[in-house]
Amino acid sequence: TVKIRQATMTRPRRQISVLRVLVAFAACASAFVPQTQPQTQHIQRRRLPVVAAKTPLAANGKRVEVPEGSSLMAACKKLGLNVPTNCKKGDCGTCTVSVGGKLMRACVGKVPPAPKLKSVAEKGLPVKLA
Repeated sequence: TVKIRQATMTRPRRQISVLRVLVAFAACASAFVPQTQPQTQHIQRRRLPVVAAKTPLAANGKRVEVPEGSSLMAACKKLGLNVPTNCKKGDCGTCTVSVGGKLMRACVGKVPPAPKLKSVAEKGLPVKLA
């Protein structure tokens, strides 16, 4: 009975070595498998509407607030200034106006951002024909 017991308990060397190779391969392969990250919930943020800042402009006692970046010619018309134009491209310079002491071409220029000084912001940027 001893010989039968030993024969059933032992495995051939070939099976043991194949089993060890498979276990070693499984251990190595699991290191290269990417771990799944837990899914995070995305929080939707409300997008606030973009409000264009208003720039106060003043001429001849009239004060108007216009959005910055808008057409300077349209702002001058709102102020009641009759700006002469010749080429409508800004090449000739007949449409030049002074906005806050800076010379700008009204036909191609844009309204500058609002001034940071409170006193100037209250009165408005002075606009004059140059």
